[in-house]
Amino acid sequence: MTSKASRDATPHPELSINAKKFNDKSQPRLRPKDSATLIIVDRTSREPQVLMGRRHMRHRFMPGKYVFPGGRLDAADRHVPFASDLHPDVLQKLRHTPKNGKSIATMRGLAMCAIRETYEEAGLFVATRGDTERLKHADWQAFRHRDLLPDLEPLRFVARAITPPGRNRRFDTRFFAVDASRIADRLPEGTGPSGELEDLHWLTLDKAHALDLPRITKEILHELQLRLKADPDLTPHLATPFFYMKGKHMVRAEI
Repeated sequence: MTSKASRDATPHPELSINAKKFNDKSQPRLRPKDSATLIIVDRTSREPQVLMGRRHMRHRFMPGKYVFPGGRLDAADRHVPFASDLHPDVLQKLRHTPKNGKSIATMRGLAMCAIRETYEEAGLFVATRGDTERLKHADWQAFRHRDLLPDLEPLRFVARAITPPGRNRRFDTRFFAVDASRIADRLPEGTGPSGELEDLHWLTLDKAHALDLPRITKEILHELQLRLKADPDLTPHLATPFFYMKGKHMVRAEI
């Protein structure tokens, strides 16, 4: 695939890291871990709302920050049965990378990771009714007991961001979005079993901007706000922003 990102990458000063910190040889040079995030958009009110929660203060990575549900890809996420597959345009864009492509199983696994983490952190099931006989992994038993299969088709790939070097954790995060109407069930507690997110709220995008957010989350919110105004249906073939380090600067490219 031709790398559109390599042609269109432009410096993004708001997200650029401190040059001294970048050159500090004592900072770890960690390989980014694949991860996924799910932005759930509720459009039943006059203004779209998104679900966000505050990371527990015990976390080493971004404690107390407000984020969307999400987390690191597990090996088992690649092998979970699903009700329907990702849109072909979404799969194609997910496989883009500046160096070499990932397997289709990994791309599906990232979408599955976003759905799993949304259940674990927010108690929400992005799924549809189906035969759950093959849904045997321990992480998915709450889905199986409700006869719910995770559903990949409604997920839209809306952003990608790689944590800059010099952090104690680094992630290559794919941000998915899904309409809240795709929530098939929810836990009565109003949160997920992991306890990783507290103070879960549905917020307009303007109110979400006022929270204590990681810089990249603030930028993704801005991108989403622009996208929803121009393309409220989140058409799958449109360009997806991609934030990553190039030299000493964070750049914004498009996939």
